[in-house]
Amino acid sequence: MKIGNFIGLLFISLFLIIACNNKDKKERNTMDSGYIKIAVDQTMEPTIKAVIDMFETEHDAIIEPIYTSEEDAIDLLLDDTVRLAVTARRLRPDERNIFYSNKFEPEEVRIALDAIALIIHPANPDSIISVENVRRILTGEVKNWNEIYPGSRLGKIQVVFDNTNSSIVRYANDSICRDKPLSNELNALSLNEEVVDYVSKTPNAMGLIGVNLISDSYDSTVVEFTNKIQVMRVSFDKIATRQNAVQPYQYYMYNGQYPFVREIFFIINDPRGELPKGFTRYVSSDRGQRVILRSGLLPSTMPVNAVKITD
Repeated sequence: MKIGNFIGLLFISLFLIIACNNKDKKERNTMDSGYIKIAVDQTMEPTIKAVIDMFETEHDAIIEPIYTSEEDAIDLLLDDTVRLAVTARRLRPDERNIFYSNKFEPEEVRIALDAIALIIHPANPDSIISVENVRRILTGEVKNWNEIYPGSRLGKIQVVFDNTNSSIVRYANDSICRDKPLSNELNALSLNEEVVDYVSKTPNAMGLIGVNLISDSYDSTVVEFTNKIQVMRVSFDKIATRQNAVQPYQYYMYNGQYPFVREIFFIINDPRGELPKGFTRYVSSDRGQRVILRSGLLPSTMPVNAVKITD
């Protein structure tokens, strides 16, 4: 047999072995092995990707994430396209009733605390803000930087989100603006990464993103992002100063000093107790929670050695 033909047959054999192995994974499904698709709020992509990578390294399993908006993720769970959704809220009563009507009992497992970071252009000298002024900006009561910072020459405040169906927009509505609607002059893009890129090129912009996009200092992409923007300090006090305003570090999320914190849930509809439940248990375990800790979020089920950062 010619060497060329032998090598060709070798590659074909290896391809068939890998293909059959993946096919076997997709056909069998236990708590520690198999294949599933999961729906993930796209603002959580960096953290969930890190957890999936670690889980797949340690288990004979394939987890295929669908990164989408929070509302779409829950819709995929409701129509049984996936058995696990990662979201920044619990199910609403009407959504839970849909499961009950089909004799299902969905589970909600809190796996982390996340924060909403406010980002601005690195050349913007005004990086300290109060919760009240954030609310005034988002509702449209304040439209220009010099209404908050009298010496500012940046003009109109360009506020940007990822997209209109995102969990960040919902959080801004429910937890920041509360009894007032969001201004119709806010700008929606598509992804958190696009918000970072826009703010890095627009001196008068302010963006809202999930903090996990910029908090893993071991990730080269995160380092690149953080070099392009600056993260605002936020204070509960009416007059924000460097002494009472903080950035969304884990310590300030832990002690409640950073205002814009939200819960992250795994919502499971897995009556047979297979891979969705097994993956959830892994993420809730000490090993999974350490991955979450490293990503910059606050783990939900493990003790945290909170260290204050002096800056």
